[in-house]
Amino acid sequence: MADDRGPKDQPATMFMTIVMVFLWYTSNIVLLLLNKFLLSSTSFKQPVFLTLCHMVACVMMSAGVAVTGWMPLQPLRSRMQFMKIASLSAVFCFSIVLGNASLRFLPVSFTQAIGATTPFFTAIFAFVMMGSRESLSTYMTLVPIVGGIAIASGGEPLFHMLGFCIAMAATAGRALKSVLQGLLMSEQGDKVDPMSLLFYMGAVSVTILVPLTLIMEPNALAVTLEMGASKGTVFYSWLALNSMMAYFVNLTNFLVTKYTSPLTLQVLGNVKGVVAAIISILIFVNPVTVSGVLGYALTVMGVVLYSASKRLSGAKRSLLADQASKDDKERDKAVVVIVADKRDPAAASPSNANFRAHAQGEQRA
Repeated sequence: MADDRGPKDQPATMFMTIVMVFLWYTSNIVLLLLNKFLLSSTSFKQPVFLTLCHMVACVMMSAGVAVTGWMPLQPLRSRMQFMKIASLSAVFCFSIVLGNASLRFLPVSFTQAIGATTPFFTAIFAFVMMGSRESLSTYMTLVPIVGGIAIASGGEPLFHMLGFCIAMAATAGRALKSVLQGLLMSEQGDKVDPMSLLFYMGAVSVTILVPLTLIMEPNALAVTLEMGASKGTVFYSWLALNSMMAYFVNLTNFLVTKYTSPLTLQVLGNVKGVVAAIISILIFVNPVTVSGVLGYALTVMGVVLYSASKRLSGAKRSLLADQASKDDKERDKAVVVIVADKRDPAAASPSNANFRAHAQGEQRA
């Protein structure tokens, strides 16, 4: 992101960037570890209800921040815009539920490796839904992404087929949500700032998750009260902290983008996944194999190559578009000169002869 601050402001900007990245990493990792702890190390095994708690916290905290005027909510403009956001919310909601559910069966490190395959699903959905084609080199980078997760799966001591399928479905859901957002919110009038979008998507998700919880986890509230009775305020503190982290992950993501750029955010996201995997291994002491590490490394390398190839392809398309625009302007200018010469023969002075000859040559071409 371009920085128009003066030299004296640069140290302060750098300090704020470091702080925001640290808070983003911390909130992400704390959320992941608390999700894993609650869903696999306690009797609280309610991923749908846990996601409901996350969405309620996002709505309440978004509304609270909006009241202060720091990040006011952007009002919706039309019913159609709301329907588009509702569609995104359904995909967003189910991908989070599936992601939380996968932590009941798989270690955090392995779910992070699976999550790194998002570009693979993004490329598929973009092609199927939007007809978007990438360069051959970009498609080739998907090979190490898929191959790496295959190697990591074979070397994962705690591999669980159901958990693997759920985690893959969650990753596909995140990719689908990204493509849908580009498809449905592409028009200028449909765009909503990230924190307002979080509020509206959270509110819609709550209306989806309440009946879903009653159907799939009818004893969720009873289990929560029982855990609170046995653990005291400690359990409620864990649940409250976990829910607040769901909001802070999105807030710090927005702020890191503000202080850096989407490209830097993507690079930091790749590093964050690795850091989260290492910390989870140290805390939960889950076994690790050489093939598992190599598979994850291969997947991350594929993601880095995919990002670089996408950037290069985008730069080439931008250059070609600029050149085409320049050529169009030159042709328009040539047409104007030729028309002027026909209307005013006196304008055909020797000084314009070379330019007219060049313009007429372009016309014939």
